[in-house]
Amino acid sequence: MATVLVVEDDDYVRSAIIQELGRRQHAVRSAARALDALREITQNPPDAVVLDLGLPDLDGSEALKMVRSVSSVPVIVATARDDEAEIVRLLEAGADDYLVKPFSGDHLNARLEAVLRRARAATPPPVLYVGTLMVDQNRREATVDGTPLTLTRREFDLLAYLAARANRVVSRKELLTEVWQQSYGDDQTIDVHLSWLRRKLGESASAPRYLHTVRGVGVMLSAPS
Repeated sequence: MATVLVVEDDDYVRSAIIQELGRRQHAVRSAARALDALREITQNPPDAVVLDLGLPDLDGSEALKMVRSVSSVPVIVATARDDEAEIVRLLEAGADDYLVKPFSGDHLNARLEAVLRRARAATPPPVLYVGTLMVDQNRREATVDGTPLTLTRREFDLLAYLAARANRVVSRKELLTEVWQQSYGDDQTIDVHLSWLRRKLGESASAPRYLHTVRGVGVMLSAPS
């Protein structure tokens, strides 16, 4: 079972999709406007989104861009625009799949299950190990050298995101988008949180153990050599 957000302004179509997904044991929430959908995605993240393009307050393609600025949730675009160039543009803009209206409940569910499988396959394991650093994403607990770390919510989110991408340089823009859920902001906020994390990990910027700054690129978390 997955939690699916259906973004559709047509009452009849929205009700039909909700009924079809509900029959397949999915938990379904809905929104009729793009801005309401964005609020849902940021405050109560779903497992997947079915996004209509013809929304009253914002064009669906613009809504897709805004979704992608705050979340990596799988998005299936539902469109009546059977135009190959348009579909390619939407996929390049961040859609995970698309359906051309009208479509059956079976077709929708098959596409939904496919994007959910891909998303689950890409999800890092709940417990991450980098050297003697352990990050338990389910319990939201972390230890280093066996000693528990006392972290704020944001510090934990930042550490978990970097640990899931160990040995890869992560840009500040990516951290701002994925951890802070903002499309723009001040790099100083990230630097301050990195400084706090370093102190709790028992290191400093001049003598790093786990957190390594790559000047002009970003930051990388790796095990001490």
